[in-house]
Amino acid sequence: MASIVVIDYGSQYTRLITRRLRELNVYSVIVAHTVSAKDLSDLGAAGVILSGGPRSVTAADSPGLPPGLLELGVPILAICYGMQLIAREAGGRVLARNEAGEAGGAGIASGAGRAGEYGKAALVDYGGTLFDGVEGEFVAWMSHGDSVVEAPSGFEVTATTESGLIAAMEHTGRGVYCLQFHPEVRHTPKGAVLLERFVETTGLPRDWTAENIVQEATANVRAAVGSQRVLLAISGGVDSSTLGLLLNRAIHDQLVAVFVDHGLLRLGEADEVERALRALGVDLHVVDAKERFLRALAGVSDPETKRKIIGGEFIKVFEEQARALGAGAEGIRFLAQGTLYPDVIESAGTAGAAVIKSHHNVGGLPADLGFELIEPFRNLFKDEVREVAEALGLPPHLRERHPFPGPGLAIRIIGEVTKERLELLARVDDVFVTALREFGLYLETWQALAVLTQVRSVGVMGDERSYGYLVALRAVTSVDGMTADWARLPHEFLATVSSRIVNAVPEVNRVVYDITSKPPGTIEWE
Repeated sequence: MASIVVIDYGSQYTRLITRRLRELNVYSVIVAHTVSAKDLSDLGAAGVILSGGPRSVTAADSPGLPPGLLELGVPILAICYGMQLIAREAGGRVLARNEAGEAGGAGIASGAGRAGEYGKAALVDYGGTLFDGVEGEFVAWMSHGDSVVEAPSGFEVTATTESGLIAAMEHTGRGVYCLQFHPEVRHTPKGAVLLERFVETTGLPRDWTAENIVQEATANVRAAVGSQRVLLAISGGVDSSTLGLLLNRAIHDQLVAVFVDHGLLRLGEADEVERALRALGVDLHVVDAKERFLRALAGVSDPETKRKIIGGEFIKVFEEQARALGAGAEGIRFLAQGTLYPDVIESAGTAGAAVIKSHHNVGGLPADLGFELIEPFRNLFKDEVREVAEALGLPPHLRERHPFPGPGLAIRIIGEVTKERLELLARVDDVFVTALREFGLYLETWQALAVLTQVRSVGVMGDERSYGYLVALRAVTSVDGMTADWARLPHEFLATVSSRIVNAVPEVNRVVYDITSKPPGTIEWE
């Protein structure tokens, strides 16, 4: 598939570039800076974007341009560090961070005596291809130490900042466009227009839509599995439910959908999932494994160990179900998973990435699993899956459900998971989520959760001393889960939900609200 390939130089905004392109209905993928020109051609690159990055291009060991990139003949958009790379490669001059320079040289506006700009900056004298159609004040988000102070031969400076530094340049003959700021962030309000103008230079059709994703995924699944059967784990979340509908459309009777009730779901969720999917035509096999998972988790407090245990038990259950449901000559050859693009990234799916946490549906699968994996959503972000869900007819109350981790409430319990603690947290969570819906706040948040801590504190309930649990509430806003900000829920709401929790769940006598963003925190506590 033709795409715009984003080359990652380590910017915190790299994933956001890809999201913005997909919002423009153009397919985009991310690759490491070690990519070769042949790799780019194999990926169907109709355009290439160089991301920003934390390094200085003047350092001897700084990452460079992929060899042969400029000879590929496709449009290139270079952002921040990428612009500095282009300038260095093409013969311009880059002023290193904190290095004094002399104003007034070739291509340098008066006053550009020192490299580096951070935060908002107003552009002056902007124009050129990417700014076509932009009018009025242009505010850009700057975050750079090095600066291009002399444009390479053949490049036209198309924007500067009030401080006199080059903010944009282009070489229309070579199809190279450079921006010193970040058009992909919300702090550059008109940045989406610039990305759209770049897309136009590639000539790519704007056909990355939910309907086309469904058609292509359906065709790919049919081609991959042939007449074989596919085992699917239904967790109850949006991803696996949507995948169930997609596979049901693609292969119907060849789908073996298994819903494992591990007892770690939200209050009443198991029954709701079963009813909803059966009503949508999915032939669901339900496995009651609540006691099995509790036994496996007994005495375990480490969060990563919990995730691995739960993932391991899932695999064991699936293998058992495959044998039980696959009696006969054919058996079951494929296992379908609702792996998403952020899962891949967070589980060190790109070179040099650190493992933030393991995901039960990415990596860590035993070598003797016995299945071939089918992952139709591996290149999709969460909001794209919701769009696919709508195209497939998933009802709004299921489609708009917040993300819920595969390990369920087990990773929202700090310390050991017991039946009593699970039931307690499920009641707290139900009060919180119900109140969010009642106050019209559910859809304004990306994800909301309650956490049962190991802290117990003294309180007063009914004129008597109590010694109850402390629970933490967390709600965040986000686009794709890669970064998140804590939701500014109204104080009146927080007061109401706190009162409801301590009244409905007497084991709890203290409620706190988490105001940590991601980064530095993660969305889940464990």
